Amino acid sequence: MSKSGVAVIGAGIAGLSCATALQQAGITVQVFDKSRGPAGRMSTRRGDGWQCDHGAQYFTARHPDFRVEVARWEQHGVASLWSPRLQVLGDGKNAATDTITSQRSVDRFVGTPRMTAPARFLAETLTSRYETTVKELQPTESGWRIFSAEHGWLDETFEAVLLAVPAPQATPLMQSVAPDFAALAASATMRGSWALMLRFDEAVELPFDAAFVNTGPLRWMARDNSKPGREGQETWLLHASAEWSEAHIEDDAEEVSRALLLAFNQLGGQAPQAWSAHRWRYADTAMQLDHMCAWDAQRRLGLCGDWLNGGKVEGAWLSGTALAKLVAG
Repeated sequence: MSKSGVAVIGAGIAGLSCATALQQAGITVQVFDKSRGPAGRMSTRRGDGWQCDHGAQYFTARHPDFRVEVARWEQHGVASLWSPRLQVLGDGKNAATDTITSQRSVDRFVGTPRMTAPARFLAETLTSRYETTVKELQPTESGWRIFSAEHGWLDETFEAVLLAVPAPQATPLMQSVAPDFAALAASATMRGSWALMLRFDEAVELPFDAAFVNTGPLRWMARDNSKPGREGQETWLLHASAEWSEAHIEDDAEEVSRALLLAFNQLGGQAPQAWSAHRWRYADTAMQLDHMCAWDAQRRLGLCGDWLNGGKVEGAWLSGTALAKLVAG
């Protein structure tokens, strides 16, 4: 059994930023993820002649360190500024929406040519193993062992294990090996979100490219092909609100689609030629934590992720790099 360096579980932005910083510090890293590739919720669905970002819609860069990183992404052509025609629809009583949209000068960035691009850029220099669903962690005298659903116990042991997964997935993994970390993860209530990707043969005649919605089941709608670098068919993305999504999280996708299409129609949208639904079980955190990350140097165990640092792409990146500094230090 060989001994490796650090195992980072989760190939979203938090895990990738953590692994990148560790590797830059001279530490051997392996990244594991249950999906077929990197990006997590910075995801894009692609089909015959169309694509649509169905997870994170854009990201901001307020922290100086993250601004430097986004500038690096721009330099390599994997991120660009997006300046959509933006509106707020509904009664305007959503304070969070009012706060965001009142900042008309805020810079909104997207991955180019799709939202997955920054994650794939980071993953290029990392050793990663995909389609590996981690189900159990076991501390031994020689290091940490990892059990996955697809491969059983992995051959390597690891000097440290860092979890960069949604809180509900971290909780069971931590339960027997770090109850305090399990309790921290359990304190974060993550909510689901239904996403609907609409395809059209012609341009949809609406006076905006994106809108925050304060009425009915929808929370957000956007013309995906208004983002820089996009090609192909006219596509729109609809996100249901967290409250509506949680109430309908187990509903049939066809029923959900009918409800969201009706809401889109009531806001001026037309019937699409085709659509696809996606259910995000862990889309955001109801009560955002401000722990940044968690690290136990004695157990060589750590946690990072947007749920630990206020949500959003920027929060995920900052959480991952903060954990890497603690591990390397």
